[in-house]
Amino acid sequence: MKQRNALIIALAVLALLIATPALTFSSGRAERTSSGQSDTTSTEAPAAAPASDPLALADATKNLETIQYSFREVAKKVLPVVVEVDVTEVIKQGTQLQFPFDWFNQQPPGRGGQAPSRQGLGSGIIVRRAGSTYYVLTNNHVVDSATTLTVKLGDQRTFTAKVVGTDSRKDLAVISFEAKDALPVADLGDSNTVEVGDLTLAVGNPLGYENTITMGIVSALGRRGPQGQAVSASTDYIQTDAAINQGNSGGALVNVRGEVIGINTWIAAPTGGNVGLGFAIPINNAKKPIDDFITKGKVEYGWLGVMPDDIIASDPSNDNYPGLAKDLKVDGLKGAMVVNVYKGSPAEKAGMLPGDYLVKVNGVDIKNRDDLILQVGNLLSGKAYDFELIRAGDRVKLNIKLGVRPADNSDSLGYKNLWPGMAVVDITDDIRTQGDIAKSVNGVVVALLHDPDTPASVAGLKPGDVITDINGKQIRNMMDYYKALNDKSKNALALKVNRKGTEVTVNLGR
Repeated sequence: MKQRNALIIALAVLALLIATPALTFSSGRAERTSSGQSDTTSTEAPAAAPASDPLALADATKNLETIQYSFREVAKKVLPVVVEVDVTEVIKQGTQLQFPFDWFNQQPPGRGGQAPSRQGLGSGIIVRRAGSTYYVLTNNHVVDSATTLTVKLGDQRTFTAKVVGTDSRKDLAVISFEAKDALPVADLGDSNTVEVGDLTLAVGNPLGYENTITMGIVSALGRRGPQGQAVSASTDYIQTDAAINQGNSGGALVNVRGEVIGINTWIAAPTGGNVGLGFAIPINNAKKPIDDFITKGKVEYGWLGVMPDDIIASDPSNDNYPGLAKDLKVDGLKGAMVVNVYKGSPAEKAGMLPGDYLVKVNGVDIKNRDDLILQVGNLLSGKAYDFELIRAGDRVKLNIKLGVRPADNSDSLGYKNLWPGMAVVDITDDIRTQGDIAKSVNGVVVALLHDPDTPASVAGLKPGDVITDINGKQIRNMMDYYKALNDKSKNALALKVNRKGTEVTVNLGR
């Protein structure tokens, strides 16, 4: 703490020294000009620049040295715990020689029947020791296809490593190696306390330059990966302008105490080099996965069992659910709407329904859909948590015991279990025009069917269908639709549908 305070004070003094202009004064007398206004004219030659103040210079030097020594101490603390991860993997036929965020020396295809291979490197952080076994946290994309792994320490010692567990959802992995000597282990910080403007140091092996440290600040928090790219959407990111390049992946982002606050993961760079846009997974997002990897060999995520979406559009011109927030009486409230619920899931068992608008999980406000997914995924499976939601304008609290998220190819996550398996929207003027819906037809429009196996698809509903009535109840808007959809007094729903001007009836079984 003393070191950090000294650094902050030194930086403040340095800023004052840089920002405060030198003040000079001259003597003179005021005289009247011909216009009658006062004019100050110097009667002496300009004063010579004052001689340097030895005491002020000594103080400034001392402050700069304090900063320098502080960074030296941080470097001494973190360099030994950040390692180089060297990877060899066999290239399967049809696999592209491409690795978006790390440096790889691509090798020519093997001869004499040997499969082609490639070598690459990333970085890693020693996060735990158990006897002679050391565990290294890195990115999944560094090691996910590795056939051989080695870890190189800062003193150039090299150890054979093996994969303990990987997780593509958060792009995290843990590998291990054996060493008889005592090695330092990283001090993990609290990324929840990080603020924009905090000083940061990025540590890793960019472009193969070992044991490199760069400095910057936290540029932003809560960043999301770009859509459609090989960047995990199941985590948020710390943005920093500390120089990060290919090969930094898996390395440490540390604060001025030398505590790891993030795992450097990707860069936004059209040319592939640093442009001051680096992104790190917050270390708090990795603490539970580290434990899961070591104790279970895999990560277990809390599972609620819903398909959520955003309905509060930041850009009204891009609003996927026009008018829905007003219909559901959540206009202006941050949160995430439950569009579909998986049958047999913890959410369904606890009474959560399509159309519910989640605003709090375990006492924490939900900002949007991605935030909901992140918050639930970080909770422990097998434990009950409070969920607060808006249903038809009323506040409802549910206590839900989370399950373990099934594998993506599990039957539990099959579309046949997704109820009702579609998304609907209110009829707007634009939708009425584009869908050629007569002015006399009112209801909600089927905008999306998630898969041919969903109950809605199997029942025969089609995109563009206008649902006008459910079990004899007229549907005028989304509120009517969700109230009728969630009425469990009958096992099946009889939907009257206007399809391109033709009235049809669709029976939707629960």
